[in-house]
Amino acid sequence: MSITDAAAAVSRGEAVVYPTETVYGLGADATDPDAVERVFDLKGRPRENPLSLGVPSVDAALDYTRPTEREERFMRRFLPGPVTVVVERRPSIPDVLTAGRDRVGVRVPDHETALALLERAPPLTATSANRSGAPSVTRVADLDDRIREGVAVVVDGGETPGTESTVVDPGEGVVHRHGAMADEIEAWLQAQ
Repeated sequence: MSITDAAAAVSRGEAVVYPTETVYGLGADATDPDAVERVFDLKGRPRENPLSLGVPSVDAALDYTRPTEREERFMRRFLPGPVTVVVERRPSIPDVLTAGRDRVGVRVPDHETALALLERAPPLTATSANRSGAPSVTRVADLDDRIREGVAVVVDGGETPGTESTVVDPGEGVVHRHGAMADEIEAWLQAQ
């Protein structure tokens, strides 16, 4: 299926699967609480585990977040890229996405297909397209049947590298999950 089909499905409140530079993502309109709930249901993910926000650029992220000067510097240095940056959210982000927290993980994938979808769709949930607790998906053929049947569109971008994004809170100087580029990120945090 095409990016146009996926963007249309997201606009209708449906979920889609899309490739990134890490693993396949499960996306729905991150500003629509009902669409976000569907992603939690498809993944079988506990509601207290927040989802991230996928946007096409740092500038787009600023419409939905309030990073500090240091956090924005970090975002401009590492995004787009295999990094999830935790910053303060604006009220337009529903509580269900962040499990009621005042911060949200921001993802700007460094992947042509993902960025093309994000340019055409509302901000997406940025979470891996696997059932909660199962391995991340690097090939469409490995999608769980419940996810494959529960989404409107699967965008096949071939095999993805499989290394998870590094999750970092640059304001606190904390790396929550070590993944791609973790050493470079830690060096930046220590130098700033």
